[in-house]
Amino acid sequence: MSMQIHPTAIVEEGARLGAGCEILAHAVIGRNCQLGDGVVVHPFAVVGGDPQDLSFDAKVQSGVRIGARTVIREHVTISRATRPGECTEVGADCFLMASSHVAHDCQIGSAVVIANAALLAGHVHVGERAFLGGGAVIHQFCRIGESAMIGGGARISGDVPPFCMATERNELIGLNVVGLRRRGFSRQAIAELRRALHVVCRPVGNPRQLAAQLLEGGEYQTDEARRFLVFFGAGRRQPVRRRANRSDNRSEPLGEADA
Repeated sequence: MSMQIHPTAIVEEGARLGAGCEILAHAVIGRNCQLGDGVVVHPFAVVGGDPQDLSFDAKVQSGVRIGARTVIREHVTISRATRPGECTEVGADCFLMASSHVAHDCQIGSAVVIANAALLAGHVHVGERAFLGGGAVIHQFCRIGESAMIGGGARISGDVPPFCMATERNELIGLNVVGLRRRGFSRQAIAELRRALHVVCRPVGNPRQLAAQLLEGGEYQTDEARRFLVFFGAGRRQPVRRRANRSDNRSEPLGEADA
């Protein structure tokens, strides 16, 4: 596969582009950036710009790493890492829609969709197959779990557990049931996730302690349920929660998007 760099695109010295990459007009690829095979960067996107951090020293040598076949649409900005020799990372097969922003030191898993104008602050981690709705804003150091779905316009300043949906201001809705079924999750896995979510993410109690207790109890046998519980053992931010008046039976009807 031949590489294409369109007229007026800028690829700075030290950038490395894989086979079949296409860099469209007016896109900018900064120094020390690494693009996997088949990455497409649309007009006016900037990959590897300096972090928006007042304490950052522009002489630091850092970069951005983009996985194979990822598509970066118009006006997307992906800032390079703040520490020498490190990279902001976006996994393979991701889709970053127009005007979205991935700040310095973010780590984005594979097959993630970030919709138009969604904004990720520094050091955010996003698990594989997550979906971030248009205009969603994610606070620094938050974690968005695997196959999680964030509603459009959401304001998230806590960790969103794997396989769940969140919207508004840190409001946990329930499981992304339709998305999990489309991924081929078993009935047992979904049932165990439902039970674990009901216990761990209720409006009262300590989610970290509750998740640890469930893991120690050995009741949950599926790998998916155990990954869900393990998630609560790390991170700087508190997990998002259900509202006190939200019923568990609303999780499935609201889960119609595929993460």
